[in-house]
Amino acid sequence: MAVPKRKLSRSNTRSRRSQWKAEVPNLVKTVENGKVVYSLPHRAKVVEDSAGTPLYFEYKGRKVADA
Repeated sequence: MAVPKRKLSRSNTRSRRSQWKAEVPNLVKTVENGKVVYSLPHRAKVVEDSAGTPLYFEYKGRKVADA
């Protein structure tokens, strides 16, 4: 396990931690069946039946995996 040689000051610790920031995801707006849907680009989407049960994953109109 790595052990620091000396104690870090509070300001150095906090300035290092401040670099970790959450980013807003880039959402893509699409219209499906007259309904506006926002999704993440380059991600497979879950195809569900009318009851909401996940059936499979779809990417670019093709089935890529079972749910």
